[in-house]
Amino acid sequence: MNIKTFLMLALLSSSMTYLPLAMSNENTPEHAHKDGEEHTEHSDGEKGHEEHAEHSDDEKSHEEHAEHGDDEKGHEEHAEHSDEEKGHEEHAAHSDDEKGHEEHGEEGEEAHGGHGGEHEEHSDGTTDLNSAQMEIAGIIVRPLQLQAVNSAIKAPGEVRFNTYKTVSVTPRITAQVIDRHVVLGQLVRKGQPIVTLSSVEMAEAQGSLLVADREWKRVKTLGRKVVSARRHTEAKINWELAKAKVKAYGMSTPQIEKLISSEDFSRANGRFELVASSKGTVLKENYILGQQADPGEELIRITDESSLWVIANVPPAIAHEISVGNPASVQFGERIFPAKVAQINHSLDEITRTTGIRLLVENKNDALHPGLFVNTQIETSSQSQALAVPEAAVLRSADGDWEVFVEQGSAGKFKGQEVELVRISNGIAIIKGIEPATRVVVEGAFFVQSELAKSGFEIHNH
Repeated sequence: MNIKTFLMLALLSSSMTYLPLAMSNENTPEHAHKDGEEHTEHSDGEKGHEEHAEHSDDEKSHEEHAEHGDDEKGHEEHAEHSDEEKGHEEHAAHSDDEKGHEEHGEEGEEAHGGHGGEHEEHSDGTTDLNSAQMEIAGIIVRPLQLQAVNSAIKAPGEVRFNTYKTVSVTPRITAQVIDRHVVLGQLVRKGQPIVTLSSVEMAEAQGSLLVADREWKRVKTLGRKVVSARRHTEAKINWELAKAKVKAYGMSTPQIEKLISSEDFSRANGRFELVASSKGTVLKENYILGQQADPGEELIRITDESSLWVIANVPPAIAHEISVGNPASVQFGERIFPAKVAQINHSLDEITRTTGIRLLVENKNDALHPGLFVNTQIETSSQSQALAVPEAAVLRSADGDWEVFVEQGSAGKFKGQEVELVRISNGIAIIKGIEPATRVVVEGAFFVQSELAKSGFEIHNH
């Protein structure tokens, strides 16, 4: 194929390619005529169209991206909206809970209020008793009145041994300590073995007793028809003397009888036991095992602490107002013990320059011991006006103060009132801090206090 032919074919192909496009745009011959001239421009236009198409694609992509962004934003907003809705739901639930709590609180307050109504009579510290309760408990209410009571002197004191009830355990002959049977502080009974001793003198006396006892038994068996009256009398006297000797040396009657009944000379070994001559508490030990004890040497001291002495130191100027037998009281800590004046010293104490007043006090529950310092109150012969109630009408309150129970307007309604306890004497309590004519419980106070305690317990349990 020559060049000319190639060019013609190329031109023909180009005309056929753009003919439909020209005809579609303009169905006139003028447009068809310009196809050749505008081919280059059209090529550029196609390139522009391609760029525009790419640009359109980019814009579409951006639009899709924007829409995607909007979608994501929508999703985020939707998520936030969901969180908000969830929060609102939780808030609503919380509101319901709070409402439930409020309703529960109201119910609790109503329920508590109901209980409060049940114990309304106890909310002010009072108790109501009906006539049947008061009769069963034996409650008696009386108005307080001023009474003539003996004045009292207050004085410090010291607890001492009651020497009238104190014994000292000592050997009567020289002996060796070989065994102990009690310890310091132990309570012993009368006749209880305290310590075992051994003595040569006791061994000789025991042997003589066994010989005299055998002779006396033989003479008694033979009878007065066989032996002379003189021999009979001598045998009996020797037996009595031998028995008295071992007893004087320290053997007790039960120990002597045991030795004689055995008729065994090997038991005459000099051993014997010192026993307690009265009941009491071992307060002092002054020996060791193996010690050689001399006659009269104190080994053990025993005292009966059921009653003790208290020496009150009273100024001489007022001591003359006190008489033997006057009532008194001894206070140790919070406890008060009744006492009475047993003796008044006629000489002053060399150190304190006071008159010693000896009080006899009953030691309840072994609460007092020698050496303790106490406070005393001793009644005198002079009298004064004071408020007095039975001792059982004054009780300790929950906080430790003394109180009586006062009638509140109507019968059976009582309330505790704090008072000052001046002293207790012969079952009568002298009190202060309350007005005369006040109606108080004089009998059955413990029952009233118990009822108040129960009502208070029930209140606190609500």
